[in-house]
Amino acid sequence: MNPKNLAKAVVDRLLEADACSTALGLEVLDLDSRYAVVRMTVRGDMVNGHGVCHGGMIFTLADTCSAFACNSENESSLLSSAQIELFRPAMLGDELTATAKAVNQGKRKGVYDVSVLNQDDLLVAVFRGQSQRLGEALIEQ
Repeated sequence: MNPKNLAKAVVDRLLEADACSTALGLEVLDLDSRYAVVRMTVRGDMVNGHGVCHGGMIFTLADTCSAFACNSENESSLLSSAQIELFRPAMLGDELTATAKAVNQGKRKGVYDVSVLNQDDLLVAVFRGQSQRLGEALIEQ
């Protein structure tokens, strides 16, 4: 199976049991080996008391995008730590696009950077996640 098709099959499998991503309306735009692009529209139930998108929603978008990238090679992986820098607020109705790319993927540990842009291509956040491979496949090939 080529890398794009493998990544799609793995993410399809992950999404079967991912009620959170479904509830948030996350849309997968592109996948490849160690790479993912995911979009989310900021809804009314994602806005905090300041009238802007809750930072936790942006973190969840970036975390999910990172998860799709680090699991894309059919190596079951979980996030072991992460940090996020928020640069500008996202507003109700904004379309946020997260792009995850591997910085390094070793036998067990990986580092993935995610940039989150709004519909005007302005940087909203940068996320760095460290992943841990579990030594098992997600799908049979």
